[in-house]
Amino acid sequence: MNTEENLVTPESEIDLHENHTEVGEHEYTIDELKIELAEAKQTAQDNWDKALRIQAEMENLKRRTQKDLEDAHKFGLTKFASEMLPVLDSLFMGLQLATGDSEEVKRFREGCELTIKQFQSAFEKFNVVTIDPTGLPFNAEHHQAMMAQFVEGAEPNTVINVLQKGYLLNGRLLRPAMVIVAKAAD
Repeated sequence: MNTEENLVTPESEIDLHENHTEVGEHEYTIDELKIELAEAKQTAQDNWDKALRIQAEMENLKRRTQKDLEDAHKFGLTKFASEMLPVLDSLFMGLQLATGDSEEVKRFREGCELTIKQFQSAFEKFNVVTIDPTGLPFNAEHHQAMMAQFVEGAEPNTVINVLQKGYLLNGRLLRPAMVIVAKAAD
């Protein structure tokens, strides 16, 4: 192979460039340029709209993620608190059933009362609030009516007895109160 054949002289570079320019050169009319400009503007507008939509979606995602994180912090104890409620219910039932005046019964009652107070204190620290609606109007969002019965002097649709207390965790229902509701006379 001859090395002189592969060498490009400065004159040949200019010739190549000029040949390329001549081949690729195209004269545009004003109408063609206007059409191209309109297409370019439309493409730019479309891209701008997409960018704005994506930015809005990212803001919404950020807000949703923040809310989910806050909810996880506020309501992360839901399952644990729900599992503790039957234990507290059992303590209340044991306290109600412990009758008699013997020393053992008195000590048992004191122990149950102290344990219940500790439960209630711990629940308060974590915003678990007791629902005890005795005498209040029935609220289907927080109460579960187990039965309705006529009671002399009681307003219809008011809670006359609470069978099982309900609970809220940070304002969200953890367990509805099971209640007996007064009904109007037949």
